[in-house]
Amino acid sequence: MRRLLNRLLPKSMRSKAVVIPVVRLHGTIMSGGGQFRPSLSLASTAGVLEKAFSFADAPAVAISINSPGGSPVQSRLIYKRIRDLASEKNKTVFVFIEDVAASGGYMIAVAGDEIIADPSSIVGSIGVVSASFGFTDLMKKIGVERRVYTAGKNKAVLDPFKPEKKEDVDRLKALQLEVHDTFIDLVKERRGKRLADNPDLFTGLFWTGKRAVELGLVDGLGDMREVLKSRFGAKAQLKLITPPRGLFGRRLGLFGIRDGSGIAEAAAEGLMDAAERRALWARFGL
Repeated sequence: MRRLLNRLLPKSMRSKAVVIPVVRLHGTIMSGGGQFRPSLSLASTAGVLEKAFSFADAPAVAISINSPGGSPVQSRLIYKRIRDLASEKNKTVFVFIEDVAASGGYMIAVAGDEIIADPSSIVGSIGVVSASFGFTDLMKKIGVERRVYTAGKNKAVLDPFKPEKKEDVDRLKALQLEVHDTFIDLVKERRGKRLADNPDLFTGLFWTGKRAVELGLVDGLGDMREVLKSRFGAKAQLKLITPPRGLFGRRLGLFGIRDGSGIAEAAAEGLMDAAERRALWARFGL
């Protein structure tokens, strides 16, 4: 409403303050999600991104990232949506890293034309990881027999209840290398000559924001308010873009509709996801 009223006023009476829309992308990156499984995915972020880039008079969009990573597919989809919108709407994208932008979180961060971190932010982890458990000895101990029936000899590869096979592990590692190459190519395409010539850059290591500047992974240090006001003037206004509200005022959110339906089911389904999210954050001491 304020934007509409401002346009109706004569130019001499319009506010000269620049409005910069802000999107917060915080959490692990996974498809799906819900009240008990908060996560970032293209489905959960598309709406707020579209809204942020719809500000016709805004010269830029600011994105705050705090994510230890997760799904490489969802990470790339979010990255691509940001870049597509920036091109379509002719906007500069500023990315601000908070605690961590690692793995898939960093993949999203490189969608920024400029990346700013805190000196103590955790940045990098350009690699691919898969984790599982092996329960073969437990099965023997409790006297349980595993029965699996498949059509296709490779349908039960890496079954955690069966002994690990070298050929299955080799196959998984080959897939990981392909995903890793895609990640590396994306970072090189976006960061270009800003990247330092460092042999550890794409090994999965991660660094503080201060070191990340030296490596060319980020462009500078600072916080969102400070940087944006220095670029667009002291009167620049930061407008946080939030998800729309539903019919009865419930916020639809980045994490799904917040109502009481299916609470028990969602809680049960979310136990493993919660453990996986905790493990992702724990890798970076968070």
